[in-house]
Amino acid sequence: MPPTQVVVRRLPQPQDVRWEQILTENKEVLFPKLGVKVQPAGRTLVNLDTIVYTDESRVSTKTVTLLGFPVVVEATPMSYSWDFGDGGPVLITSTPGKPYPAKEITHKYMKRGSTKVTLTTNYAARFNVADTGWQYVDGTVPIAGPPTVLLVREAVPVLVDPPR
Repeated sequence: MPPTQVVVRRLPQPQDVRWEQILTENKEVLFPKLGVKVQPAGRTLVNLDTIVYTDESRVSTKTVTLLGFPVVVEATPMSYSWDFGDGGPVLITSTPGKPYPAKEITHKYMKRGSTKVTLTTNYAARFNVADTGWQYVDGTVPIAGPPTVLLVREAVPVLVDPPR
């Protein structure tokens, strides 16, 4: 009679939780997709300073469960990558911008048309598994927000003879 094999399964431990698992299973929940606010709203003019900002930027803390353990994840916005949708270079800032009259982050469109402005927020992250202490994640996690549609129009000045 062959010997009986006994398989002993080790229960998961908090140290078994890895950042890659957290990110793969919970990325959509943990990191806010920040939207772009545009002033003037919805449309702008060629050669006009168009103001962009996001007012939702803050540290986000969420708790998820992985391998049966509560995992607290903290996401801190570190930088913002603005794509104005006109083929120009992406602008990277360390702040989320501010509404008028601040004019902190602006862009001038050179030709008319419809475009989409997008914001990618680069988050620093740390996590705590079952209250065993914070673990910091190397690098940042880029999260693209929803596009904001913007119509760029061109104003043409016309001289008129005013009625007397």
